[in-house]
Amino acid sequence: MNNVVAQYLEAWNTREPGARRSAVARLFTPQVGYVDPMVAVNGHAELEAAIAGVQTQFPDWTFRLAGPVDAHHDQVRFTWGLGPADGDAVVIGFDVAVLVDGRIDRVYGFLDHVPAAA
Repeated sequence: MNNVVAQYLEAWNTREPGARRSAVARLFTPQVGYVDPMVAVNGHAELEAAIAGVQTQFPDWTFRLAGPVDAHHDQVRFTWGLGPADGDAVVIGFDVAVLVDGRIDRVYGFLDHVPAAA
């Protein structure tokens, strides 16, 4: 499951649209559902748009793993941080992903720390 989480974070950090589209198609089921306190989307196109929106809002920030990966059966949870590549995470959250046939089908995201300016 660590590999799935690494690919997931890589997809959120991929800025080139064609490469991001390929990463989303490879990692997520076509009917993927993603929900967090800021957005709820379904399918590859909507997920790509959500990722692009975060990248536009935080152009020089990256997602990185911020703790151990915990997994059982076909689900995984992990904490991530978002912040400047050369600095501390400013936003911290955790996601729970449910896999179907080795691909992510559902993501339930939670935000643990969001500063007022973010």
